Amino acid sequence: MSEEDKNKRKQTLQQITDDGITKTKKRRRVTADQPDATLVEHLDDLRGVLIKTVAVFITFFTLIFLTIQFWFPYLTKGHDLIVRGPFEVIRFYLRTAGSLGIGLSLPFICYYLWQFMSPGLVERETKFLKSYFPLMMGLFLLGISFGYFVVHPISYYFLIQMGQQNFDVLVTADEYMSFLLITTMPFGLIFQLPIIVLFLHHIELLDSVIMKNVRLYVYFVLLVITALIAPPDFFTHMITVTPMIVLYEISIYIVKIKENRRRKKEAKMETEE
Repeated sequence: MSEEDKNKRKQTLQQITDDGITKTKKRRRVTADQPDATLVEHLDDLRGVLIKTVAVFITFFTLIFLTIQFWFPYLTKGHDLIVRGPFEVIRFYLRTAGSLGIGLSLPFICYYLWQFMSPGLVERETKFLKSYFPLMMGLFLLGISFGYFVVHPISYYFLIQMGQQNFDVLVTADEYMSFLLITTMPFGLIFQLPIIVLFLHHIELLDSVIMKNVRLYVYFVLLVITALIAPPDFFTHMITVTPMIVLYEISIYIVKIKENRRRKKEAKMETEE
């Protein structure tokens, strides 16, 4: 082998070694749409999502746990609450901080999951989620506000008044917070109904005609959901199911508007051609 061939071989080996070191130091983030992505690399990306999720939850948990004595009196709204022992105090603080920490972390968790899955989505699905994410957050906060200011006080007053007819009602702090979470947090998810409908319409799985035809079945499902999440009295059920029905009807109206706009756009394009 000539000296020139040896030098070329040495340069080739050196180049391969340098490329391997570079790839080891700076491994690019492999996404779901890349064919050379391995299971280990996907699991590594998922691990990053889990780490960020846990970090956000711990942050909210710590913040709520350290400040609960300052803001909890505002949540009680002047109601007399009791605790049945010293261990129940710490259990109540931990449970409250955990529940609220999960609730406040939920938007961030959804965002991290969307970042992880977005490479596997088509462009128009990604565009839809990006454009409607602020609306999703607004509806989530609106749903929690509706539960806190409307459903919770009405249902709490009704059940306490019903109990006081035959009993001396003593409400523990833990029971009060459980009832508060049940009558508020689910509405943050329920108020996402228009977004779900618009997304299904965006990927052409749903239209206004189908929504009108299955309206009665949807109302029945909403009544079942109401029975599961709302306190067991007819008045509260009606207050709970009414906004669901209104949201569904609004969704039909919005889908119909989008369909009309799409037809006008298609007709305009055909005219220009």
